[in-house]
Amino acid sequence: MAVASENRVLSYSVFKWSSYSSTYLPENILVDKPSDQSSRWSSESNYPPQYLTLKLERPAIVQSITFGKYEKTHVCNLKKFKVFGGMSEENMTELLSSGLKNDFNKETFTLKHRIEEQMFPCRFIKIVPLMSWGPSFNFSIWYIELHGIEDPDVVQPCLNWYSKYREQEAIRLCLKHFRQHNYTEAFESLQKKTRIALEHPMLTHLHERLVLRGDFDACEELIDKAVRDGLFNQYISQQEYKPRWSQIIPKCNKGDGDDNRPGMRGGHQMVIDVQTETVYLFGGWDGTQDLADFWAYSVQDNQWACLSRDTEKEGGPSARSCHKMCIDSQRRQIYTLGRYLDSSVRNSKSLKSDFYCYDIDNNAWTLLSEDTSADGGPKLVFDHQVCETGLCLYTHTHTHIDNNPCFWDCEAVLTWCVCVCLSVRVCLSVCVCVSVYVYVCVCVVPMTGFTQRATIDPELNEIHVLSGLSKDKDKREENVRNSFWIYDIARNNWSCVYKNDQAVKEAPTKSLQEEEPCPRFAHQLVYDELHKVHYLFGGNPGKSCSPKMRLDDFWSLKLCRPSKEYLLRHCRYLIRKYRFEEKAQTEPLSALKYLQNDLSLTVDHSDPDETKEFQLLPSALFKASSDFIPLGFSGVDQTYAQRTQLFDTLVNFFPDSMAPPKGNLVDLITL
Repeated sequence: MAVASENRVLSYSVFKWSSYSSTYLPENILVDKPSDQSSRWSSESNYPPQYLTLKLERPAIVQSITFGKYEKTHVCNLKKFKVFGGMSEENMTELLSSGLKNDFNKETFTLKHRIEEQMFPCRFIKIVPLMSWGPSFNFSIWYIELHGIEDPDVVQPCLNWYSKYREQEAIRLCLKHFRQHNYTEAFESLQKKTRIALEHPMLTHLHERLVLRGDFDACEELIDKAVRDGLFNQYISQQEYKPRWSQIIPKCNKGDGDDNRPGMRGGHQMVIDVQTETVYLFGGWDGTQDLADFWAYSVQDNQWACLSRDTEKEGGPSARSCHKMCIDSQRRQIYTLGRYLDSSVRNSKSLKSDFYCYDIDNNAWTLLSEDTSADGGPKLVFDHQVCETGLCLYTHTHTHIDNNPCFWDCEAVLTWCVCVCLSVRVCLSVCVCVSVYVYVCVCVVPMTGFTQRATIDPELNEIHVLSGLSKDKDKREENVRNSFWIYDIARNNWSCVYKNDQAVKEAPTKSLQEEEPCPRFAHQLVYDELHKVHYLFGGNPGKSCSPKMRLDDFWSLKLCRPSKEYLLRHCRYLIRKYRFEEKAQTEPLSALKYLQNDLSLTVDHSDPDETKEFQLLPSALFKASSDFIPLGFSGVDQTYAQRTQLFDTLVNFFPDSMAPPKGNLVDLITL
């Protein structure tokens, strides 16, 4: 059955509410009247909890929710909110956490409606406002529309599965509780009766070796196998990135002057050949004039090489800025299109849009078109975007009034075609996932701005965005603040991994300036997806006291997550640390030797925190045996309880599909 064809508007009634003020009744959200300021629900206060609970006419798979708005911006619009859903009002699951833009456009959000790839039904939807756009203002909702599937032939099997799923999870929680408290007979009896597995057999084997037998060597072997089999990959992918900036100081040959590397500039262009680890840089604006120099930086040699001081003299493009380049690494060709022209020098001749190709192996430029507009392509553009897929070049003509993306078929003789029309954006960034999709990433996080830079990692399925110049609507002034955002395509969510704090400091320290690049715009960013490194060069620091100032600093950025090797070492450390503490209670001399010879090998002695913890471990040799039982393990042998705690810690590194349920049975008991 085609589920997509079943999607429709779902009927509902307003079932319950926290409060309302004056004539702003809860049932007003049933009618969409964007021009009527009174057609809304408004809470009596902004003191939590405020909510609206909706009851569907019948159980349905609720796939999305649409918020209508007033025809103008409004201080009571929801800046942050959450949506919950379930079959009963007492037992609901979080379906969405998001916020509305403060404008007049309707917004539709996809709701969580699957567990383990299986759809689940809801009868109740609860909307919980958390913050309004105006500080200290009450919350308002103007109109709500729910979309989903209500066909009984689809919903009923999902309802049956959901009931069975809840029953199974309840039994697994009981099994987890029985085993944690060493109720062996109850555990075995329930498992035999229900035939429900608590976890993957590999984790059952780990529990047996660690908790029941105390075979720590076998535990390390199991962890080692899990890492080699890639079982920790999901955990790694869920960890937050930590940015690591490094300033690149290129090598200089003896006797070289200041012209052995690119000078200060903004509005330049860079591309990278990831196979040879070579960054190419062309053109830009130095604060006074456009540039036509062409450079190559070898990552392996850490050295710049000037390919041309003036490409125009060698049959290449003239001096320019705000142009765009892309590279075809297989054909070893670089394409460049567009440039900025000041209004004072624009005429019919200067407005021609030339299109060039550079052959890397032959060090030669070829003019593909004197005027792409005359060949059926875009007119002269700047601050646009260009990318290639190996077969076609795509460009989005941001600053020209046509605003139509076009592509060039590299196999044919200069053929331009108009693709789907996209709305105008501020300095759009276009990324391409080779041979799969073309992703157009409009950089609106944290806010819209100029000279946003975006890259894509097809392997990790991520889009990376480095912000540029933005306008503060409240202060009516421009701010240069850089932040680095990652969009997870599969999970459809953004996360900010880096914010430059120098913008809020009157005089940033020298050490801070050496640790990370200063805020800037009109910079250029490229990404080596094979080695997972970004390269940043130059830009405009936006200093009002020095409007012509440009930058020539060069940086690399690595986004770091725990590696497999780190997790393997850390797990060994946790196992050996507990093994030492257990030995210290009965065999202090043997424990001391183990500390010096075995446990020490798993410590990162360059990490101050880990080193300090290691240095404090010998104190366990002098502690008297304690009868302290960890919280939640009353009535259980101390050794069993502490080994169980270690097991629970190790399980966190395994995929959720293999592990026992996250919660604990006792947590369901409220006081």
